[in-house]
Amino acid sequence: MLRKILPLILFILLFALLIVGFSMKDRMNNYLGTMMKTQAPPEITHSGNALVDSLYNYSANGLNYEITFLEFGAKGCSACKSMERVMEEMQSKYPGRVNVVFMNILKPESQNLMKLYGIVAIPTQVILDKNGKEFFRHTGYISTQELSKQINEHGVKNQTMGHVFDEMK
Repeated sequence: MLRKILPLILFILLFALLIVGFSMKDRMNNYLGTMMKTQAPPEITHSGNALVDSLYNYSANGLNYEITFLEFGAKGCSACKSMERVMEEMQSKYPGRVNVVFMNILKPESQNLMKLYGIVAIPTQVILDKNGKEFFRHTGYISTQELSKQINEHGVKNQTMGHVFDEMK
């Protein structure tokens, strides 16, 4: 009798664990991201902040963009592939106003920014304001409409805007 019930009990426990894990994934992502940020060595934090300031602080560097849309992902990731279309749509929807940048986390040059922003899952979208400060973050697929809503709420209206888009290599 116990041999017949034990597999059912194990299945129910594993299913319950799966549900709890799925319902807490955002909290776990936030916690792990915060831990990653706090454990980044000072030289990574300093060099990462300097890089963000030089590239994405448009108040200081004189570029005309209003927003930076950083997409952290990888070439082999299926959800990241779905985000390619969203990035292209954002480029055409906001030309000259939203700088769309793909950060391939598998490339060494992306590692410092990944640590600086505490990226623990992909795809992750980070949106920066004109001063290079983060104001929105999302992990997983996000639609163009939802992304546009966040950008429009930050004062950038849907017009044809400019962009920089690094090819996924």
